[in-house]
Formats: sequence, structure tokens, C-alpha cells
Amino acid sequence: MTFLQEYDAYCAAHGVPDRIELLLSDINAIQRGKWLAGDDAAKLAEGKLRLPMSTYAPNILGQEVEATGLGLVQGDPDGCIVPIDGTLRPVPWAEGHVAQVQVEMTEADGKISFLSARQQLAAIVKRFAEKGLRPVLATELEFYMILPRKTNTTAPRPPYRLPKAQNYDLDVLSRTETVLTDILAACKMQGLATDTLIAEYGPGQFEINFHHTGDVLAAADTAMLFRRLVRGVVPRHDLEATFMAKPYADHPGNGLHVHISVLDKDGENIFSAEEGVSETLSCAVAGVLETMADAQAIFAPHMNSYRRFQPGDFSPSSPNWGLDHRGAGVRLPETKGPAARLEHRICGADVNPYLALAAILGGILYGLNTKPMLGPAIDDPHAEPAEPLGHDWRSAVDVFAESKFIADLFGEEWQAIYSTIRYDEIETLTGEISPVEYRYYLGRL
Repeated sequence: MTFLQEYDAYCAAHGVPDRIELLLSDINAIQRGKWLAGDDAAKLAEGKLRLPMSTYAPNILGQEVEATGLGLVQGDPDGCIVPIDGTLRPVPWAEGHVAQVQVEMTEADGKISFLSARQQLAAIVKRFAEKGLRPVLATELEFYMILPRKTNTTAPRPPYRLPKAQNYDLDVLSRTETVLTDILAACKMQGLATDTLIAEYGPGQFEINFHHTGDVLAAADTAMLFRRLVRGVVPRHDLEATFMAKPYADHPGNGLHVHISVLDKDGENIFSAEEGVSETLSCAVAGVLETMADAQAIFAPHMNSYRRFQPGDFSPSSPNWGLDHRGAGVRLPETKGPAARLEHRICGADVNPYLALAAILGGILYGLNTKPMLGPAIDDPHAEPAEPLGHDWRSAVDVFAESKFIADLFGEEWQAIYSTIRYDEIETLTGEISPVEYRYYLGRL
């Protein structure tokens, strides 16, 4: 189906939209793009819309990072905007009739730019296909709802009448039924494959589970679109929502957990074993653990991300594994049959889902190719504690920037661009003197 055929089918079902929002996911998982008049879809279909190619790779504030070599340094050339098939959907929380479509940008040769995080994930999926393998996965995504803030520097506060430890409390779901129902209704309208919804541990914290799918790109799209959806729906109920990794110092952070199986060409789960942990699952887990520190700058991209890696936090923060053990960085909920899988529990909810899935799948592929030895499980009496992942942002980026695994997975040029953007963010944020430093030091020293 061409985009215009998809557009005609959309209009037949919903009518002609007032506008179409073109969503381009940048390297930080921020949606950028354009608004297009609803009756002007032909412009998009004919490749007449453009954006600077540097739109893929700004810093978190949206600014160009000159050191990447992108932007005005090279004249800031345009890319041609192209729609992603099957992503034209209504935006039910918007005023009026609004549609959205995900887009990419192509280079002069007509190929999607290597700067695209989505394209990087597609390349990893292709590597699996070349080996006759197909990943099947599902994500779980946590977020907080908070009271509206007066300024962007105001600390978050949970909604009223919620316990400090919600912990699957059904009464919490009942009290927030109106907003949660609207979120799920919007998911249904947009075709996002939601599974279960729970009240997570922190006050005002919730977790959405999505169905397993063999369409890895669609799974990442769903996580991206869900974040936008929640931030669109929740303000209509006089609340805010955040997927920030650690909005409260004394409550659990927000994570993105990923459940992954791998099927062979006959559709059989290669991780399954009649007893114990299969050799393939053992190799996959070992590969993920060996490459976890190399990819930490993806799993924890921002300053706040590293608060989840502090001693005593609620989140797993070490490259270890366990059978159905939620304290491990990699959990094995099932090792037999079609549901045999690993669960990666390290990512914060602030990750770029395309890059996170690419790095995890890359670790699995590394393990399947190199067959490293898997050490004892976290609760084995003979296991030595794994060295925790670092809680220093710059050190994690340093490891990422020098990693051969990352260079092989994403390419050296992309590795350098990502590292440069993270270093720019580090310089920007750590260069500011925080209010807490003035409070404790200015009048005392």
C-alpha cells in the first residue's frame, strides 16, 4: 500500500484531518518534524518536504552540536522526508481532527540516513535475518503522573490520596480510572498493542506492558508513541506525566524492561530447553552481560539516568543474571517452551527505544557468535558479586566512545556522533552550579 492509498483509507474511516503531524525521532528520542495541512498529503507522498539532516542529531535541548560535523559546519543540507509505511494514525487528545505519521529522511542516494536510530535498529534485525533468526520481544514501560508544576524547575509532587508504596494496589487503579481509561482508549485508537496496566511501587507510578511481537521496529515505535500519547492525554486531567529515569530521590525510578526470545527459520524458540538453561540462551545472556558496560551510555543516556545506578537504589545495576530473579540485570522468567526468554532490566524509561533494543539485540548476537561462558546465577552460593555498572556519566560515555563492540554494531561514525552529543550534554549540565551547592557551601566555606 502506498502512502496515498493509506491516506485515502484513513480519510474513508475518519474523514480528512485538519493537519498531519510528521514525527521524526531524533537521537535523544525527542519527536521533531512539521505540521502538514490535512488535505496536502500528496506533498509528503511525492517527496516535496524536507528538513535539515542535522535534525536527527541535536543535543537534548535541540541545539546543533558543531563538533559532530553536522549542521552549519557542512552547510546544514536537507534530507527528503519520507513516510514510514503503516504509521498514519489519529491523535485523539489533540484539539480538532489531527493525524500523525512517523517519518524518516533519505540521503541523496535515496537511502534512509544512517543517523536514524530506527534505521540502526533495522540493520541489527537484518543481521539476525541473515543468520536465519528472528527476535520476538515485548517491552514494559514505567512512568509517573504528577501534579501540575508552576515552573520547569519545580520539584515533582505525586497526585493526592495515593500511598507511598502503591505496589499493585487495585484501589489506586480505581482512583485514577478516568485518566488510565483515556490512555488505554487512545492506545486502542492508535493501534498500540497494550497488554496489562498496573500500579507500580512509587506514588503515582504506573507500568504498561505491551504484547510480544516479531516486528521489532513496531515494538520500538510503540514505546516511542506511547510516551508521546501519555504526555498528550494526562494534561487533560490536570496532571503531568514523566518518563524521567529518577524523578524522586526516595522512590523507585522509571525503567524500560525488554523480554526477548529468538526464533529459527522454522519458528522454533532457540532459547528453549527441556531442563535447565539451554546453550543458546546461556550464550545470549553471557553476550548481553559482557557488552552491558559498553552500551551503558545508551541504557542510561542522561545525567539523571545515573541516579538509578546509585548504591541502595531499587533498580538492578550490575551485569548479572538469575532465574526469575528481579534483582538481576538479566532475568530468565522462563527457560522451556515457546515462552523461553531473557528479560533485560537495566534501561531507564528515558532511553531511545530504537537504540536500546539495538544494543540489547547486538549483545545477544555477540553472544551467539562468540559463545562466551556464562558465570553462576546471582543467587548461586558460588557466585561472586558482579562489578556494578558505574554511576559516573562521563566514564560511561568514555567506555562507549572507545568500545569495539559499539563500533562494530553501529559504525564508527555513528559512535563518534553519539559520543560527541553526550559529551556536549555533559559539559552543558555539569558546567552549571546547582542550588544545593549554594545551599551547603556558599555561606559555610
